Amino acid sequence: MTIDQFKFAGKKAIVRVDFNVPLDENGKITDDTRIRGALPTLKKILADGGALIIMSHMGKPKGKVNPKLSLGQIQNAVADALGTTVKFAPDCAKAQDAAAALKPGDVLLLENLRFYPEEEGKPVGIDKEDPAYDEAKKAMKASQKEFAKTLASYADCYVMDAFGTAHRKHASTAVIADYFDTEHKMLGYLMEKEVKAVDNVLSNIKRPFVAIMGGSKVSSKIGIIENLLGKVDKLILCGGMTYTFAKAHGGEIGNSIVELDKLDVALGVEELAKKNGVELVLGTDSVVADAFSNDANTKVVPSNAIPEGWEGLDAGPDTRKKFQAAIKGAKTILWNGPAGVFEFDNFTAGSRAIGEAVAEATSEGAFSLIGGGDSVACVNKFGLADQVSYISTGGGALLEAIEGKVLPGVAAILGEK
Repeated sequence: MTIDQFKFAGKKAIVRVDFNVPLDENGKITDDTRIRGALPTLKKILADGGALIIMSHMGKPKGKVNPKLSLGQIQNAVADALGTTVKFAPDCAKAQDAAAALKPGDVLLLENLRFYPEEEGKPVGIDKEDPAYDEAKKAMKASQKEFAKTLASYADCYVMDAFGTAHRKHASTAVIADYFDTEHKMLGYLMEKEVKAVDNVLSNIKRPFVAIMGGSKVSSKIGIIENLLGKVDKLILCGGMTYTFAKAHGGEIGNSIVELDKLDVALGVEELAKKNGVELVLGTDSVVADAFSNDANTKVVPSNAIPEGWEGLDAGPDTRKKFQAAIKGAKTILWNGPAGVFEFDNFTAGSRAIGEAVAEATSEGAFSLIGGGDSVACVNKFGLADQVSYISTGGGALLEAIEGKVLPGVAAILGEK
C-alpha cells in the first residue's frame, strides 16, 4: 500500500517520524529540518480527513524519563508547522484514552518513545558478559512486542516516515508493522523520497562519482568506505579520520583524535583504493589549535607534523584546494561528515570549501546527496541547502542503505528480507 492509495478519511494514523531535533539550552529548536521533512506526510493525512498520532524519539535517554529530552518542548513548534492545535500525551504507552478521543483533523503527539527501554529492545542495567544477559534479552524482546502492540492499538493504520531510524529494529520503526496487514501499513513521502534518492545514487551512477566521508572515526565508517571503494572514482576522507591515516604512516599528530588500534585498517583502505583504481584524497595540512575551543590559538601545519600540545580541528588551505579540485567535474556526489569542528566558527573553512564545491558541481549538472546530521547542519549553516540535489534526514540509515543493507524500517513495510 502507498500513502497516495490509502483512504485516510475517518481513520486514525500513527506515524513514526524523526523529530530528534537539536535544542539549545532553553529547549528551543536550532534546526527544524526534520520537522519540515515530515510535513508533506502529516498534512496529507489531515487533508484527507484523518486523525494523526505522531510518535518519535529524542536523544538517548536510555529507557529513563529525562525532562530535557521531552517532546513536550517541541509541541508548539509542531503545531505552528502544521497550522493546527497539537495535543500532547505525556506517556506514550498510556495514551489509549487520548487516542480514542481523536476526531478527524485532530493531532496527538506522544511523549519520547525512548523513555521506555522496550522501544530499543535492549536490556537495561545488565552487562553483555553477564551469564543472565541472554535471558534478559529474550524477556526484553517479548516486552518490546507488547510495547509495539500497545502503540499499534491506538490507530487504524501505520505510516513509517522516519528514515533517520529506519536502520534500527525498534518497536516503533519495525516491530509495530507486524500488527498491521499490508493494506494498512505504508511508507510516508519522506521515506519514499529517501529510498528513491539512495537508489538514484547506486543504480543510476553518472561518472565521475565522488564520495566525501568525514567524521572522527575510521571504525564507524569502515563498512561504508570499503563498499564505496567498489563504486566511486574518487573518495575524499576528511575530519578526524585524517590523523589515523597520518599516524599509520608514522606521522606526528600531537593531541589530534586518533584510533591507534585502527592503523592497519587505514593502510588496508589505501591498499584497497589502489587495487580498485580509486583516487583516495587525504588532507595534507591542517588548522591546528592549542585547545579544543573556538578561541584557541591556531596555526597551519602539515597534517603529519603536528606539534605536541596541538590538535587538528580543520582542513588547511592546501587541503581545501585539493578537495575542491577533486570535487570539480563530478557528476554524482555523496557527502557524509564534516571536514572539521564546524560548530566552532573559526574552524568552518574546510567544511565550507567542500560545501561550496558540491554546490558548484550541482549547478553544473551533478546529482549531490547530502546525508548525516552534521553534513545537513553544515549546508544549512552555510546557506547552501537549496544548492544541492537532495538532503537526507538519515545518517546511519543512509550509510547502511548505501552499504547495501536492507533497512528494518523499510523491510517491515515492503516485506524485503
